[in-house]
Amino acid sequence: MKSNNTVLVALFAALIVVLSLIPPIPLPGIPVPVTLQTLGAMLAGAMLGPGRGALACLLYLVLAAIGLPVLPGGRGGLGAFFGPTGGFLVGLVVGAFVTGWLARRLAGAAAGFGRQLAGSAAACIVGGILVVYACGVPWLAVVTKMGLPKAALAVLVFVPGDLIKALLAAWVATRVERVWPMRGR
Repeated sequence: MKSNNTVLVALFAALIVVLSLIPPIPLPGIPVPVTLQTLGAMLAGAMLGPGRGALACLLYLVLAAIGLPVLPGGRGGLGAFFGPTGGFLVGLVVGAFVTGWLARRLAGAAAGFGRQLAGSAAACIVGGILVVYACGVPWLAVVTKMGLPKAALAVLVFVPGDLIKALLAAWVATRVERVWPMRGR
């Protein structure tokens, strides 16, 4: 890996750490709080592309796994991966990869800001929401023993906020890509 790629991966891992330091908002009835981690994963994928975006998220998770307090609420350590949010954490890596892959195909070849923004938004919604939920909801259902349908209903409360994060990430990625192309490298 070239040194500029290493720097970008580390920079975006640090960005996810910073977004995770914003205090989580607990919700009644569900052991998963509202955080900004998915915004970081969407930005990493949409701006860096699939490989580097996934690596940035993986680096973030490695920092958490070795015990650094980089997860929301100042948590860290392997125990976080076995709790109700463990599937969502792993989903960040897969989600960033899918977001980056889709962003290259949907926004990278599009002409005009509006089409690029729409492509980036679709990539962030599919990768940053659907894929992350596809990893997190089954894990939440198993760990909490609430059943898959109930877990899926429980996370619906996050969808409006995640849609806002996806649109914000798409807008930022599209604006930055116009002046500093990183995605296609």
